[in-house]
Amino acid sequence: MSPVMEMEQSVTAALVSKNAMQVIQHTSCALAGASSPGVLLACKNATQRLGATGLKLSTLSKAGMGVLKLATTQLNYQEKKARVVRASEMGKTQLSSDNSQCKKSSLEQLTALVVHGHARLQQLRKDQYGTKPQNCRRIVVLGAPRVGKTSILRRFLREDFEERYEPTCEDFHRKLYHIRGETYQIDILDASGERSFPAKRRLSILTGDIFLLVFSLDDRSSFEEVRALHEEIISAKMALHRTKQKLRVPTVICANKVDLPSELHAVSRTEVLRAFGNGCAFFETSAKDSVNLEQVFEGLATRGGLPLETGPSQHRKMSIKSYHALRAARQAVQGSTGAVCDAPCGALYPLARRPSFGTDLRLVLGPDGNRKQSKPLDKCQIQ
Repeated sequence: MSPVMEMEQSVTAALVSKNAMQVIQHTSCALAGASSPGVLLACKNATQRLGATGLKLSTLSKAGMGVLKLATTQLNYQEKKARVVRASEMGKTQLSSDNSQCKKSSLEQLTALVVHGHARLQQLRKDQYGTKPQNCRRIVVLGAPRVGKTSILRRFLREDFEERYEPTCEDFHRKLYHIRGETYQIDILDASGERSFPAKRRLSILTGDIFLLVFSLDDRSSFEEVRALHEEIISAKMALHRTKQKLRVPTVICANKVDLPSELHAVSRTEVLRAFGNGCAFFETSAKDSVNLEQVFEGLATRGGLPLETGPSQHRKMSIKSYHALRAARQAVQGSTGAVCDAPCGALYPLARRPSFGTDLRLVLGPDGNRKQSKPLDKCQIQ
């Protein structure tokens, strides 16, 4: 085995080691006199190998990150020295001061991933969708347990129905659409498990754009809970916008399980309209028989400022891989004379997860949320 390969294995073990002493033993002597190109090459190859195997931020110890920074500094010095020699041989007396346009080495890219990786990866995830902020909506689904919220969402996302009941703690879904040349993103938060956490539920309400309230026709207590949730949504939005005027929040109300016999109905349509007003979007639905669900989805789109093609029967469904390939193909032929099939399409993003509470708080507080307040707030907006 060559000395460079031995050094490469040594550096690889040191970078992933949690023992700082082991890192020092493997690297201090070599990097202290890093005039040897073989040492830098070994460190570079080791870090490239780690990056190719799916490097995670938790993989490297603090000592390993220090080794990366030291090796990067030494490598930059060696490359700069080599460029000076080449420039002098070619008769150039000065190097270009614009080093920002030079392509970064793999070691520099790996170090940037370690130091700034999380923020950069989040930015890449945002950019890959290509969705304008005004085309992004979050639908928050609220209601009592066992009223059919998850079944309605399954109809919206997959057009199927599951007879077996499983309690839902919290579900987060993301669906991407390409409609008439525009990209849309709909996040759906099923906040069923937040009944015992008022602050968490209020944060979900403050970050929601459209609300779907569901109760069961055979359960009067679920109807009373929806009434209380509707009042909580209105009051939260009024406090957020600092107004005393009652706001019109995009809301759709579902009285589910209309397929049950009428003698089991505990709430009448007249009572619902009297509680929420004649102007509310109210539908008697059945997730089991798919009754009036298309009208519910149309109501969500209309009140949320979304195209009607976001309804489950109004667009072509495909995998996320096919969606990105088709979208890239459409962007490639834009401006060409060839005809392009621009039929609406949508894909469910399989790896979506709810943003962190910190992200939601920054979304609620806005760009001025992190600035020092000139005077203390009277009351937290989340309470």
